[in-house]
Amino acid sequence: MASVTDQQTRSYRFYEACVVGFVTVLLCSNLIGPGKVSVLFGFSFGVGNVFFPISYIFGDVLTEVYGYAAARRAIWLGFAAMLFASAMSLVVVHMPADPAEAHNQAMQPALEVIFGNTWRVIVASMLAFWAGDFANSYVLSRMKVLTRGRHLWTRTIGSTVVGQAIDSVVLYPFAFLGVWSYATIGKVVLVNWVFKVAIEVVMTPVTYRVVGALKRAEQVDVFDDGVDYNPFHLRR
Repeated sequence: MASVTDQQTRSYRFYEACVVGFVTVLLCSNLIGPGKVSVLFGFSFGVGNVFFPISYIFGDVLTEVYGYAAARRAIWLGFAAMLFASAMSLVVVHMPADPAEAHNQAMQPALEVIFGNTWRVIVASMLAFWAGDFANSYVLSRMKVLTRGRHLWTRTIGSTVVGQAIDSVVLYPFAFLGVWSYATIGKVVLVNWVFKVAIEVVMTPVTYRVVGALKRAEQVDVFDDGVDYNPFHLRR
């Protein structure tokens, strides 16, 4: 078991790899996933929702193994990556296509559909990610301290229930209020929340294996006794 003070003086072999995985899944699910809506068992959903919960699994692993402060840095890195990707998407979509290149002219409508999100969707996505991930990390960290590290499944699933609820409640009303009806927004929030939590439940055995392997490899198991939970403090 490691304290927050011990963590501040150590470096880890696999922390950066976990952060890269976290940011990669986050960007891909937000940039590639929204480009397609699928239907499964009668329910319509953005394909990105299949992969976005994996970012929460990475968040669970980061918080469980390395502690809240380490997860906090990863969340801010993910937020910065989303900000850059959103700005780049806006620039690419709105730059004039070369009329002499037929390929460019043909690609422009597709780029607008896939990457041309409105400012409301972009801001809503970023706020939902930020609030949901910090809630997820906070709940998992506090539950770990309260349970003294027992019953990992209760905190990975419990934190996801809270984090994904906040993510969905922030995202869909902010992005689509006035565009969709209240009933549609409520249905989408509920369906997406249940779907994302279900993925976390199904992936729980994988989370156990990854967490156990990392704790053994890094020789660390951080408990956030006395940690500063302020999301705006970036120090370890």
